[in-house]
This record gives sequence, C-alpha cells and structure tokens, in this order.
Amino acid sequence: MSPTPHFYPLSSTAPVILMFLKAFAALAVIGGLFGTLAVGSKFEAYDAGLFIPFEDLKALSSRDFTTLAHPLFPNTNVRIKKSTDFCDGSVNAYTGYIDNGARHMFFYFFESRNNPATDDMIFWTDGGPGCSSALGLFMELGPCRVTSANATTFNPYSWNENANVFFVDQPIGVGFSYADYGEYVMTTEDAATDIAAFMAIFFEHFTQFKGRPLHMTGESYGGHYVPAFAAHVYDQNAQLIAAGATPINLTSIMIGNGCTDYPGMLDSYYEVECAKHPVQSLSFCMSMKKAMPRCQKWLKESCLDIFDTVSCSAAMTFCTTNLVAPFFVTGYNPYDITKLCDGTIETTLCYPIIQTIQSYLDQPAIRQQIGVDPAVTANFTACSSTVGALFTAAVDSAFPSQNYIELLLARGVKTLIYVGDNDWICNSVGNEKMTLNLDWANHDDFGSQPLKEWSVNGKAAGQTRSSGPLTYTTIYGAGHLTPLDQPEVSLEMVKRWISGKGLL
Repeated sequence: MSPTPHFYPLSSTAPVILMFLKAFAALAVIGGLFGTLAVGSKFEAYDAGLFIPFEDLKALSSRDFTTLAHPLFPNTNVRIKKSTDFCDGSVNAYTGYIDNGARHMFFYFFESRNNPATDDMIFWTDGGPGCSSALGLFMELGPCRVTSANATTFNPYSWNENANVFFVDQPIGVGFSYADYGEYVMTTEDAATDIAAFMAIFFEHFTQFKGRPLHMTGESYGGHYVPAFAAHVYDQNAQLIAAGATPINLTSIMIGNGCTDYPGMLDSYYEVECAKHPVQSLSFCMSMKKAMPRCQKWLKESCLDIFDTVSCSAAMTFCTTNLVAPFFVTGYNPYDITKLCDGTIETTLCYPIIQTIQSYLDQPAIRQQIGVDPAVTANFTACSSTVGALFTAAVDSAFPSQNYIELLLARGVKTLIYVGDNDWICNSVGNEKMTLNLDWANHDDFGSQPLKEWSVNGKAAGQTRSSGPLTYTTIYGAGHLTPLDQPEVSLEMVKRWISGKGLL
C-alpha cells in the first residue's frame, strides 16, 4: 500500500493511510511554584512585587539553563540558555524547554539581524502533526541552512532579517521535545495551552519585548495549529489584564501552505492532479470523481453536522483511501507536483536534505551546544509517527480551525494565507476555497475582489486578493515549502506584511 503524507513531510515510519489526527486529552499536570488559578479559569490577581523579571536575555548563561517562572502559571516554567554562535553568528541565539509538569517542549529563539530592540516577534511551528520546527529552521526560513552532516551556511533570506523569531518543537514527542512518565498530547486544543503560557512567561520576563507586535505563523498542519494557538493567546490576554499583567500584542497570523480545513481540502485533490497539474491516470481520475459525492456526504454527516469519532474516522479513511492514496501511484512529489519524488518518500520524504538535518542534529557537540536534555536519548527524528498516529486516532483534522480564523478576524487580528502554487497536499485550490467560505463581516467584499498579480523586484511573484484584515496570496514557482523554493519572495512577503504595507 502506498503511504500518504502528513501535511509536512511524512514520517518515514508511518504505517497507516489515514494521517489526519486527534486523540484523548492528556491528564492535568501537577505541581506549582507560586500562587493558584481561580475557579472559572481566570487568573487571580497577584502582587507584582513578588515577581522579579529576569529582564536581560544577554545575561543568560551559555553553559547552564536559567529557569523562569511566573506566579500566574504555577505549572509552567521556561528553561533557557544562550547558544553562542549557533546557526547565525551575527545574532544572539537562545534555546531551551517549555516545562509544563511532565511535558517538555524544545524551542529556538533568534534575535533580529536588524534591530532586536524594536523589531516585531514571529512565532513559527511546523506541522505534521508530529514534525519538528527544525525543518522550517534549517530548510526554509531560519538564519542558516544545513548543508552537510556537520556544517551550515548563512541564509540571507531568513525571516530574522527584520524580526525576532521563535521555532518551537511541539507538541511533546516532536523533535527534541519529550515527556516524563509516558505523558502525551493528542489534540490541537491541548497543544495550544502550552504555547499560550510560554508566550506570556517569555514576555513577562524579557520586558524589552512587551507590547511588540506578535505574528503567529505556521506551515502545513500549522494551518490547523496556528488559529487555535492565536485564539488561546487572545483569550489569555483578558485573564492577564484581570490579574494585573501585560497583555500580548497579538497582531496577525500567517499560514503557509496550510491544511486548515481538511474536509474542504479533500475536494481539491481531484482538480489539482486531474486538471490543474494532470499527473493522474484517467482511470484513477474517474474513480476519484465517483468517490467524491460519497466522501462529501459522509464527512458532512459524521464530522461537521455532528462529530461522531467512530463514524468520522471511517469517513476519513474512505476519503483518504479514494482521494489521497491514488496520488502516490504517480511517483510525483506531494509537496511539489511539478517534480518527481527524490528517492522514495519512505526514506527521503522526497527531500534528502532532511536526512542530513537529522545527522547534523545528532552530533553530540550540537546537542550539548543547544542544551538538548539528556532525557532525550533517541536519535533526532524529523517527524514522529507516534504523534501523528495519536492525532489521527481522535480525528483532530476534522476540528474546524477555520472557525477560529473567523473569530480572530472579527477581533481585528490580521490574517495572511499564502500558498505555493505547485503544492499538492495543501494546495492553492483548497486554500482559496477556504478563504472564500469564511463567515465574517467582509465575506462578500473579499469574494468580490479579483485576484491581482503582485511582484518582487519587478518580477511577478503570485496572485493576491485582500479585504480588511484578510489577505490570500499564491506564490509562483513554489511548492509546499515556500521559503525553500522562493526564499527572496517569501522574505519580501513577510517584510511587507509585518510593516503593514500590503503585498501590492
């Protein structure tokens, strides 16, 4: 049986055809350093005089972790250290763990190359579910690119050219993240609580960043994560204000090649591989066309109108078997339909450089430099099939994350949906349809806008439409990994977006 991918490069060990997601909620974590939470999930006010922020990132040790806590988050600590000359010697780099009881999520933080004292903040997560943000860091938008098992090269198109950037390995079990006692996270909603707490603790301790615009971004299944993460940060702000703390300036979300509305994305596969990029055999196209009405009906009845785990899971299995699996007979790269897969997807994920990144991060010297916890004894794995299977078991992909986008737009949080034109798995057809179907105040105006070509340095870069806080854009010549395929265009897009200028 041909494998099907996670939304970000597939784990090479994934055995199942249904790669899309959810599971059972993790048990509440124990412990606490200061204070308690009030009933009704509202924070109690705290005596700010009892809290002393660490203040200066540069004062962190490069040898040992400094542990940061906050009385509003008694179950969560942040361990952080300076990782001198890591990846980008021109800026300060920091690494560490977000510790929530038995859960420990690894993160990287790079200061801006421009002006870290004033530039915006970007949070980045990769997708999967179950893939490490080290892929985005070392393949796409990070300050350096891995070029061999023991070397990196400077990336002039890194998104930290004019922003301070976080990369987080989440949920636990991904990359260098780990858990004690077999604990795990299996839903987007559970993962969101850890991220929201981390953001608050970081900003409370390093007060130079307070009030800075925060842009929460992600790729692939990150399109599912980011709306929920941003919504949790937004809701948490009201609790922070009530407790006398400073709210986070959540300014925008950016979703690249996202599978935000997976049931809606399923309809697009026929159009992409049978019409837009006709790589599929006519017989398979006929079979897909016949299966689509049953798929749509079953998903609507079991996943959307109501949510029945057993029936929804069965519907997903039927749809992926008939609409997703046939693609892998073609031998084309699911992340760039204009190319054949480089090697086999099981061994290279169509990108052999991923194996090189794994080897690079398995060097003992690198692990020591960035502070990988000794509890992480296994080799680095780009994507965890275990995490993917857990999310799949609860059908997390059926969760309507696009509804969070609607709610965020109503609250003035800007949203950029960008997609490489050559992607198959989270393609432009499905993403455009998702944006046009959003139920929000500017729905009609957004839909009435024609797609307009935008350019970078006098060269056509893609097509875009915009209304109010929502912008949709394609990027020519890019697949699923847009910053890898079109690094200059990708960086210019981000610069224009965070400056508020718009793409045109």
